Amino acid sequence: MQRMTARQYRNASKRRRNKYRNRRVEIDGHMFDSKAEARYYKQLQLLEKADEILFFKLQPRYRLLDGFEKNGVRHRPIDYVADFEIHHKDGSIEVIDVKGHKTQVFRIKQKMFEKKYPHKLTLVQWKAGRFVEI
Repeated sequence: MQRMTARQYRNASKRRRNKYRNRRVEIDGHMFDSKAEARYYKQLQLLEKADEILFFKLQPRYRLLDGFEKNGVRHRPIDYVADFEIHHKDGSIEVIDVKGHKTQVFRIKQKMFEKKYPHKLTLVQWKAGRFVEI
């Protein structure tokens, strides 16, 4: 039996896909978790150039629950990292998440987000050649 070198192992592990079968895509130096997310980024760039939105942010982080200690056990904080945060001309903020489907973990974080933040949370999916809300 022949062993793999470290370089062979690293190259073999690079070819693995994630559990949702998405391919990571790089555009403008930014890494996106899926082609759909990268496509939405390009759409937001067009909206910004057309002056339909003020600006947008990539991967904004929202603290859902602060870390705490109980009975000598340290519990880490719970954060939600969305895909995009859009600042509209009317002053409203919309948080966008590009999803293939809703996971159980996401459903819990969505409820926590809705309770704590006033922003609109929109879930979109690439379907039949366009983005639709789910």
